[in-house]
Amino acid sequence: MAYIAPIHRPTSVRHALRSNLLSEDQESLVLAKANRIEIWRVSDGALAMVHSKVVNGTIAVLQRLRPKDHNTDLLFVGTERFEYFTLAWNNETSQLDMIDPFRDPGEHHMRDAESQDRCIVDPTGRYLAMHLWEGVLTILRLGNRKNTALKLEWMDQVRLSELFIKASTFLYTETGQPKIAFLYKSRSDADDSKLVSYLLTSDDRHTVTSRFDPAKDREIDVEGLDPGAAMLIPVRSVEGEVKRHNVRNPDQAKAHIGGLIVVGETKLLYIDGVTLFTVESALKEACIFVAWAEYDVRHYFVADDYGNLHLLTILTEDSGVVVTGMDVSRIGTTSRASNLIYLGDDLLFVASHYGDSQLFRLDLLNEDFSQTMQLVQVLPNIGPILDFAVMDMGNRENDSALGNEYSSGQARIVTGSGVHKDGTLRSVRSGVGLEDIGILADLESTRALFSLQSKGYGKSDTLVASFLTETRIFKFDSAGEVEEVESFYGMSLGYQTLLAANLPNGNVLQVTTAAATVIDTVLGVWLTTWVPGEGKTITAASTNNQWLLLSVEGIGLVSFDLQHDMKLVKEKHVGKTDEIACIHVAPQFSDVGVVGFWSSGTVSIIDLRTLEPIHGESLRRTSDDASIPRDLALVQVLPSNVSGPTLFVALEDGNVVTFRIGEDLTLSGTKRVILGTRQARFHLLPQKDGIYSIFATTEHPSLIYGSEGRIVYSAVTAEDATCVCPFDSEAFPDGIVLATDSQVRICQIDTARQTHVRSLEMGEMVRRIAYSPSEKVFGLGCIKRELVNGEEIIQSSFRLVDEVIFDRVGKEFALGQPSYTELVEAVIRAELPDSYGNLAERFIVGTSYLPDPDFGAASNIRGRILVFGVDSNRDPYLVLSHDLKGACRCLAIMDGKIVAGLTKTVVVSLYEETSTTTGRLTRIASYRPSTYPVDVTVQGNMIAVADLMKSVSLVEYVERDGESPQLIECARHYHSAWATSVSHVDDESWLEADAQGNLMVLVRNPKGVTAEDRRRLQITSEMNLGEMVNRIRKISVETSPNAMIVPKAFLGTVEGGIYMFGTIAPHAQDLLLRFQSKLAQVIKTAGDIEFRTYRSFRNAEREGDGPFRFLDGELLERFLDVDENVQAQICQGLGPSVEDMRNMVEELRRMH
Repeated sequence: MAYIAPIHRPTSVRHALRSNLLSEDQESLVLAKANRIEIWRVSDGALAMVHSKVVNGTIAVLQRLRPKDHNTDLLFVGTERFEYFTLAWNNETSQLDMIDPFRDPGEHHMRDAESQDRCIVDPTGRYLAMHLWEGVLTILRLGNRKNTALKLEWMDQVRLSELFIKASTFLYTETGQPKIAFLYKSRSDADDSKLVSYLLTSDDRHTVTSRFDPAKDREIDVEGLDPGAAMLIPVRSVEGEVKRHNVRNPDQAKAHIGGLIVVGETKLLYIDGVTLFTVESALKEACIFVAWAEYDVRHYFVADDYGNLHLLTILTEDSGVVVTGMDVSRIGTTSRASNLIYLGDDLLFVASHYGDSQLFRLDLLNEDFSQTMQLVQVLPNIGPILDFAVMDMGNRENDSALGNEYSSGQARIVTGSGVHKDGTLRSVRSGVGLEDIGILADLESTRALFSLQSKGYGKSDTLVASFLTETRIFKFDSAGEVEEVESFYGMSLGYQTLLAANLPNGNVLQVTTAAATVIDTVLGVWLTTWVPGEGKTITAASTNNQWLLLSVEGIGLVSFDLQHDMKLVKEKHVGKTDEIACIHVAPQFSDVGVVGFWSSGTVSIIDLRTLEPIHGESLRRTSDDASIPRDLALVQVLPSNVSGPTLFVALEDGNVVTFRIGEDLTLSGTKRVILGTRQARFHLLPQKDGIYSIFATTEHPSLIYGSEGRIVYSAVTAEDATCVCPFDSEAFPDGIVLATDSQVRICQIDTARQTHVRSLEMGEMVRRIAYSPSEKVFGLGCIKRELVNGEEIIQSSFRLVDEVIFDRVGKEFALGQPSYTELVEAVIRAELPDSYGNLAERFIVGTSYLPDPDFGAASNIRGRILVFGVDSNRDPYLVLSHDLKGACRCLAIMDGKIVAGLTKTVVVSLYEETSTTTGRLTRIASYRPSTYPVDVTVQGNMIAVADLMKSVSLVEYVERDGESPQLIECARHYHSAWATSVSHVDDESWLEADAQGNLMVLVRNPKGVTAEDRRRLQITSEMNLGEMVNRIRKISVETSPNAMIVPKAFLGTVEGGIYMFGTIAPHAQDLLLRFQSKLAQVIKTAGDIEFRTYRSFRNAEREGDGPFRFLDGELLERFLDVDENVQAQICQGLGPSVEDMRNMVEELRRMH
């Protein structure tokens, strides 16, 4: 039984529009992202989301309607399953209310329309036309009467002679009678474009639809248009212009503003809507336009397929109404647009499925071209996810095959996202957010922060900021007002402060580079002070309530008893042979400290009374390892009934080593986690019940804390943090103060983990990605598309990106030759034997050649398998180039052998390196699938082959004595499915995804009674995800014995969604199935579409009756969003209490 939950919800914007949905005074921006509707408003020059609504269906249609005598709009929404409904904003409840749902069951014998305009609305907002099937137009309208004004009335479903429509639009008319235009081609394979227009209705009351008779009803009928034309722009009439009339003499006719623009690839055609006179203008250079938006009646924004934004200008005579031509000029670069929405006030929104959506501020009158467009805001989008890799930053000791859960923060999902120039590499990680409360001051180069309490004040009210040559004090009152003070109880402000803390008796301890002092806060005098020897400085200090430990010049240790007026207890000279790198006094151990040493790379737990080591541990794994400890923390992170204290050691290279501390202070259970490339600084944040969290500042700050009996490393949204301290004040309870290189600010740490995304702009499409833990790099197969002098140039390459700095390293390796184009199809990594027989890290790349007349008919080479190594400069170098007679679409490794999915063949080959830069592949076995392999995955000696049309087959690699190895098909899924990806799940289970967004768990029964039973892959779970999955990556994580869900795989979709797939423990299956069933009956979404309809399997052959043995984690988690009465209603009859079910769902949510 299967479970799926979203880690990162879809971010691709397929549909966008501007609407007076919320009020008549202010327009809103409405976006459709997969199954969600989002409403945004412009506030202070930027967009802010005001409402979000989930739909039980993938949104395929989004339009706005304007009822008669209303000042606000309705939303018309349609899903891919032909469920339609209208939504209206309810000001009293601040919710979207459904008004009018209906369903079109569809015509299974008809072909889907290929028009980019599936649903259009006339300028009045009352007539709606849907073009869903070839040759059929469905027409609806809003009612005329007051009681039917919000209802959509069915008018007719008419047949069209124009079967292959490319684009359609309603025209602006002076009579108010709706008129519709179609841009179409004569045949599906024809390279032509024609334009026609019809009146939508045939009577004066506009209630009877036209028959759309091409012989009688056509008004505009133009042939010979630009064959590449695919977009129509209706043009409004200019208010107050002289009324136009049809003229008998065409030579005297002129085209006026008010008509239609046909946008082609090489030319534009303007048609006057009344006189039908045309004006044609050639484009300066050929261009493929994909979206448009009106700026004013004479200017239109148009976006092309390469991410360029142009301004289309209608040129007129001095009168301003007679059209003389058109001009298109480029004004900037954006993401490749799905929609352009002009929001007024010179704000343009670019909605994109191919990259980030963007908001621009325009200044079209600026003579400086670079200042024409200013990027104001970015709505991140990690879709489409073409490929991804899972990077586990924890468990670097390789002592276990099991990785860390995504929610731990130690596992990152790195995606190849975006198309062509919008291509990016995105690092997706579970993390904790910081909410900025305010900026304290613009202070540069803060070295440390400490919070203090005034005498008799229970909360922190004083902040000590330490700099290289001085210390500054800031006092806070109960309202949060802050004041910098010149003095504070006689503290030394002319030195760098290494430590400042309140003591249990109310005094204050200050340690500077020059002295350690205890200050009486009542009298404001120094009680005790200690100064190192002449010419020496204090380099490090650490304290708890009883002890103070100092490092002097890195060669001496000094301990003091704070309970006896900072009595000097012990001094110890370490010497320069192994200088002190860092020190730490454990806050929860009365007499225990920790010291890290430079030269030996060791840490020692010491007795603070004698400064003698109790136990020690080397941090170096090999003789040439140069690990140096730079910071220490010995604290209780997990509850004491779960685990003992943990020692954290920050190394100079960015690794953090952890040890479990036994009752006898022995160190065990070593683990390594990589947080960055430079040493982390630890900042302790006290929690309840004697528990501590650790804020680790490095180039990728992390919050280390305990959860669910494990230590969690969560990314923190404070990339520039340098030092942190807790600041629990009256005005800012449970707050922290955080310093960067330029300022100090007060923040609040979020209580819940969220998904955080980091982006690396690539400027090219990252088609394939593979991760090498040993080389600490990602291998990327990239495709770059450029337009050079009107010619499209495509170049593939293989390059490396460092896992930590998250940037390019080494040189790229260009693929292909000037005479032909080579495309990257697959990239994997593997450990393969080198020429000396030792295992070496290798990247394997599969390619295909684009058909090209210049390639030569005599050659039968259609692809290659390339093997790359990585040299000491982190440059990829070619070891092997093996020519293929078919394209290499997918690759896998099976026990040192390379499995390649070629065109119509799956091949197993032996790899052998003959030298450091040469090698050879020897084909040893092959298998011919039904049509075309699109993905292969290996488990043991079993190969799962995902076929383009015929689902999945299992092929076993068999070696017999005295015979050649063979690939034998041992099982098959006999239903048709356009597979996109496949992965092994567990034992005999495999997970398949298809192009219709379905997920299927297929199980082989090798112990079946009959041969037919053993050869058939049975479906044990199935569901429609609503998004096409491009890649499935198997994971193996360690879970608790009583866990209900065991994570098995991650899925990446074209809409930018990342999902976690898991299997359900037998003891929880019945309860969770009944729980989902009851939730589906109670929880309603926009459109009131049934959950079972939304999630049921659906393809061209069959449609299921709901999800089969598949749990939707998104639905289960909505249990937490309803009130207690509804929760009680859902839990009635389930068995567990409401509180038990809440805890269970919380546990499920914490998994991701």
